[in-house]
Amino acid sequence: MACPIDPAELAKLKIFVNLCSTQPELLNLPQLDFFKAFVEKLGGKVPEGTPSFAGAHKAGPKEGEEAKKAAPEPEAEKKEDSEPESDVELDNEGCVEPDNEPEQPMGDAEKEPSEEELDQANDLRSKAAAAYSEQNYEESVKLFTEAIQINSRSALYYAKRGQAYLKLVKPNACIRDCNRALEINPDSATAYKFRGRANRLLGKWEEAAKDLRQACKLDFDEEADEWLKEVTPNAKKIEQHKLKQERRRQEKELRERQERVRRAQEANRKAAEESARAGGDGDDDFLGGVGGGAEDILNAFKDPEVAAALQDIMSNPANIGKYQNNPKVMNLVTKIAGQAGGGGGFPGFGGGFPGAGAGGFPGGFPGAGAGGFPGFGGAPPSSGGPKNTTDDLD
Repeated sequence: MACPIDPAELAKLKIFVNLCSTQPELLNLPQLDFFKAFVEKLGGKVPEGTPSFAGAHKAGPKEGEEAKKAAPEPEAEKKEDSEPESDVELDNEGCVEPDNEPEQPMGDAEKEPSEEELDQANDLRSKAAAAYSEQNYEESVKLFTEAIQINSRSALYYAKRGQAYLKLVKPNACIRDCNRALEINPDSATAYKFRGRANRLLGKWEEAAKDLRQACKLDFDEEADEWLKEVTPNAKKIEQHKLKQERRRQEKELRERQERVRRAQEANRKAAEESARAGGDGDDDFLGGVGGGAEDILNAFKDPEVAAALQDIMSNPANIGKYQNNPKVMNLVTKIAGQAGGGGGFPGFGGGFPGAGAGGFPGGFPGAGAGGFPGFGGAPPSSGGPKNTTDDLD
């Protein structure tokens, strides 16, 4: 028994099926619901998602790897990777080596001192302050430690012992005392001041600036302000360097993303060329091919208004008259007519545009050429001619 479908239309249908096999998401288009239902009725399953018209199919691992190897590495990226980051030039005069002695006694934070113990601890604090004024810093540390052992809830005791440690050039010990003081009293300007100075001695310029700025904010102190002015230049240099590094990192990430996109586009382009070459013996491709005008046509289907209009026209070709003043719909109809070649109808379907029945749209319709818009019979209502009496397809 001979095939009832015209060989030319059969060839177009074959190309359409080949395209669907490489990109089955195409069947999710509303215009192809009937074919999707047919596939699912036979037990097939159409994957979810929308089709991508940038290429006929995704590049396989081998193709992607070849594209990656073929793509040249940007010169700017090579240059940046080969250049080491420059160090910030800082003025480290006055910095000291860190002290690595065992941690000083911190007392029992849970102990509640009695009134008598509070008085005793206060006496020791007064003696420690006197020793400090006499520049007997070792004795001052010793007396503050005794006071702390009795009353471990005074932030001032820790901050003042930290000050004595600074005079002994023990910045790490000072920082430990100031940290404890700030745990007890987060608003201790004295603790921020001496911890800022200790960070400065260790060359931690950003931390020093932050602490000294906070100390001046809580309780302005001329000495703390002078120390802040001293550390600010180095702190700004570090901040600017970090901003520069972050900007360079972001620029590098942007270049890498752009390169990945370029490689993907190149792989898709090659895949499209391969698919076009494998499309079949010079026959017309589905909607005129994967690329070019067909891509515009298929993209137009994504517009809900256009899709609804085309579905309306497919259900009754006479409805074309409704859209004479709609440029989006008429432009798409013109493109489809041009792709169809003025007589072949909507590719892949015998007798013209799906649902149109036999006959053809009369000459003079935009883009239809001498043969008119393929697959439509009769004249549109606006032309004054007879209406199409062709029955709708089920």
